[in-house]
Amino acid sequence: MDKKLFERLKESMVQMNEITEGSRAPARETSVIAVRVKEIRHATGLSQSGFAKLISVNVDTLKNWEQGRRDPTGPAKALLRAIERDPQHVIPALSAGEC
Repeated sequence: MDKKLFERLKESMVQMNEITEGSRAPARETSVIAVRVKEIRHATGLSQSGFAKLISVNVDTLKNWEQGRRDPTGPAKALLRAIERDPQHVIPALSAGEC
């Protein structure tokens, strides 16, 4: 390994330890905002079983999301965001498929 690269990596590890110990402030912080599934469902006024049916997931999956045991991923996360941002259009569009 290149000596310069090794020294940079070593310094990075020292800085990481200092941040972890609290003696150095991080240069930047990244925060991940979890999808607030329960709040989104409550805003729709639907029960867990009704909401699960609307978004085509098992009610146990929905419960796991709401209780923080699992996180929705991919299409489910995108659908939840769409419902959160525009419920008056997204919910009727989803309900139309239940015919």
